[in-house]
Amino acid sequence: MISYVKGTLTAIEEDRIVVETGGIGYGIRVPLSLLEELPALGTEITVHTCFQVREDSMTLYGFLHPQDREMFRQLIGVNGIGPKGALGILSVMRPDDLRMAVVSGDAKAISKAPGIGPKTAQRLILDLKDKVDLDEVIAGFSETGTAAGSGSVREISGLAAAAKEAAEAFTALGYTAAEASRAVKQVEVTEGMNAEDVLKASLKFLTFL
Repeated sequence: MISYVKGTLTAIEEDRIVVETGGIGYGIRVPLSLLEELPALGTEITVHTCFQVREDSMTLYGFLHPQDREMFRQLIGVNGIGPKGALGILSVMRPDDLRMAVVSGDAKAISKAPGIGPKTAQRLILDLKDKVDLDEVIAGFSETGTAAGSGSVREISGLAAAAKEAAEAFTALGYTAAEASRAVKQVEVTEGMNAEDVLKASLKFLTFL
């Protein structure tokens, strides 16, 4: 099994990148949402991979973060979703947005992915709701502030719950899970803030999404 490929990024194609290491160029299928996060060609990069073997093919799927690769593995474990469908979902939704859609039950957002209907989206939510960690949903939600790894477990759980409740309130108001997730991530959630505090602080960011 190939867990990761570390080397030079030599090509960026429509849904695939090529990473060269040891004189070998590895073609790696990636979600479209990852392409805009890639560094410049010629830069060293580490891609966390999932190796899939079929009767007629061997394919490497790649992600910039190990938790995103785990999200892909969870998706292909859902009945009716194969690697192509999982890649399609992660192409229209960033992994963090998908996690928020799962915990908030936003099947409408998930069903926007190619080949994913409402029933499959609902099945995905049912299968993954207990597998998505709240701390992962808000990991790094503030670019300048609280990291999910800081503070006590109790503090982290409280912050995660407040962020989750705020995001769920936005989806109840008609915003998509992705819009709610991005708004909440702009807020530096600190100890003592409740869902209402996070909600109020997030409102100003919705107009810029």
